Amino acid sequence: MPETLTVQDAVELAVVERSGFVESRHAGVAVVLSPDGDVIARHGNADALVLPRSSLKPLQAVACITAGAALEGEQLALSTASHAGTDRHASVVRDMLTEGGLTEDHLACPPAWPTDSTTRDELVREHGQPTRLRMNCSGKHAAMLRACVATGWDTTGYLNPDHPLQAHIRDVVERLAGEKIAHTAIDGCGAPVHALTLTGLARAIHRIGSASERSPFALHRVAGSLVRAVREHPWTIDGPGRADTLAIERLGVFAKGGAEGVMVMVAPNGTTVALKMLDGAPRASTIVAATLLARAGSLSDEAVGALADELSLEVLGGGLPVGAVRPGSGI
Repeated sequence: MPETLTVQDAVELAVVERSGFVESRHAGVAVVLSPDGDVIARHGNADALVLPRSSLKPLQAVACITAGAALEGEQLALSTASHAGTDRHASVVRDMLTEGGLTEDHLACPPAWPTDSTTRDELVREHGQPTRLRMNCSGKHAAMLRACVATGWDTTGYLNPDHPLQAHIRDVVERLAGEKIAHTAIDGCGAPVHALTLTGLARAIHRIGSASERSPFALHRVAGSLVRAVREHPWTIDGPGRADTLAIERLGVFAKGGAEGVMVMVAPNGTTVALKMLDGAPRASTIVAATLLARAGSLSDEAVGALADELSLEVLGGGLPVGAVRPGSGI
């Protein structure tokens, strides 16, 4: 078994305070890279292995585009999304498939209800059913299929770790992270997800988040286009009023959360944070990442405070605020 993140590796990244009493603590690990890509802060053992989960999507998206998936604008941004399954999200993903001569039946992700409660309630009232198109990873899967169509790879079995597409993705992940993949697991959507050190994940996201569309290297040009698409269409990557979308809209960052408490965030000047909550809880990930960027001088405290007010971090007692989820003593 690979050497994974342990309790001994972790520090206190966040706490839940109720009426002046710390009720819960979120332990985890975080690493901060400078605009030049140098490690400027470590909180816990940043060389421990983590599964990035959906925080790997920017790397997978870059790989799909370099393999030939011709996507731009909202479609490009959806390729790296964990979207809420709204009608607007589903429509863009459907177009991604149609323009490649594909249908929803080609998607190998499992059927799911939208995570957007309003959309889900409407579908229930209309006697709808879970669909692959509404699954939050359907944009990533559509991009994978478009890469297969462009390259002439078989669209059947595109999630198999031995498929040429997945071999290409592994190569791109290793190039961006600057390290070999330590372990491969199967993500919730059925796609391979690759274990990296938290520092390696940060390094890869920094290279994507600070890439220039004018770079002489195709990989960097693609990465620059992806980040621009997400910043121009922040609703795509998550959904209106949801954490990643709010962070991008309010702070101008490139942000991508992953399941089990993973978060990566790149400030406009290239300062990068990657973190993992040991208990897998995501509720503090966004505010901790933004706070670390502020402490590095890359975001203003005022802007981060304003974002916190929109992230539903209040702790309620009798329907009134009596505390909050806030960064912990380990950062």
